[in-house]
Amino acid sequence: MISLTETAARKISQQIKKRGKGIGIRIGVKTTGCSGLAYVLEFVDEPKSEDTCIDCEQCKIFIDPKACPYLNGMTIDYVKNGLNEGFDFKNPNEKDRCGCGESFRV
Repeated sequence: MISLTETAARKISQQIKKRGKGIGIRIGVKTTGCSGLAYVLEFVDEPKSEDTCIDCEQCKIFIDPKACPYLNGMTIDYVKNGLNEGFDFKNPNEKDRCGCGESFRV
């Protein structure tokens, strides 16, 4: 369903340790922006019963079931580009992204 690069998994694990609590992150989508949808990442302290869980080597990923159709086949990476760094979502379901890269359309 969703895969993480080693760099992304390591970064998520570091952020959970830095936070001092949590068992993983939840990935979902919300309606926003000029293209319609945006990715949402949040720390998970307690999983929801309806979440799909992917156990990676360094962390757990919980997927909001409403987001599954939008995220199927996605790979998450963590990249540094000059002074910018952050998660990079490679989603085969995306048809278009807005100019600023904050939202997408399926």
